[in-house]
Amino acid sequence: QVQLVESGGGLVQAGGSLRLSCAASRSIFNINAMGWYRQAPGKQQRELVARITSGGRTNYADSVKGRFTISSDNAKSTVYLQMNSLKPEDTAVYYCNVLWGMGALSDAWGQGTQVTVSS
Repeated sequence: QVQLVESGGGLVQAGGSLRLSCAASRSIFNINAMGWYRQAPGKQQRELVARITSGGRTNYADSVKGRFTISSDNAKSTVYLQMNSLKPEDTAVYYCNVLWGMGALSDAWGQGTQVTVSS
């Protein structure tokens, strides 16, 4: 059983920065991709914020391009999200996700960390 623990959330003013971290409780082999999702207040769906593959390919939601940067340390089974120029609409619970395996894939989710951006 893999557990993911997020940290780094909090309250920040608009224009500020936060760095989220997500570490696995044990080493994960054959990582396929790691990503960050968020669920805004009043919304039922989580949306993809950023994703990075084991090969280093990244993709971002249009709303965060140029402001957020995802990075990972596969050897430590850790993923980061650097968030700059934060906006009130970035307020959400942020969840990390890891996808791994060969053939049949497994995934795990973190418990979520709250990010609140005040105007």
